[in-house]
Amino acid sequence: MNPFLRSPLLLYWRLTRAMTLGVRAIATDAQGRICLVRHTYTPGWLLPGGGVEPGETAGEALERELREEAAIAPRSTPRLIGLYHNPGSSRRDHVALYSVTDIAHLDIPRPRLEIAERGFFPPGALPEGTSPATLRRITEWVEGHPAGSTW
Repeated sequence: MNPFLRSPLLLYWRLTRAMTLGVRAIATDAQGRICLVRHTYTPGWLLPGGGVEPGETAGEALERELREEAAIAPRSTPRLIGLYHNPGSSRRDHVALYSVTDIAHLDIPRPRLEIAERGFFPPGALPEGTSPATLRRITEWVEGHPAGSTW
């Protein structure tokens, strides 16, 4: 696409689109370590997740994103932690955060284009570059603080 058209079209799309919903998970392994991913297109370590596609439930999106980004699958029903407004992305963007404490590791390759790295880290030893929003959500979860309203 012509770069002179791309910017105005992106701005128009962001201002006129309907509400968007994303999902993320604090997914822990048997040792209590938290799964984080690092994307190729944005800086920092993040909780795995992504957008809910048309016709897909939040639960279906969560399972798909965990499989695609982290090569894991919930073995029990994920627990909703909170629903957050994400004004950093768009005025209309929201994120549903889940806790997944019983996971199965899947034997699937890491996507080459989207995920640069994935790993499990102790809550007190998260990797350098963990995003501020990810740090806030993990701290709330570990310390039992009430969830904030903004991602």
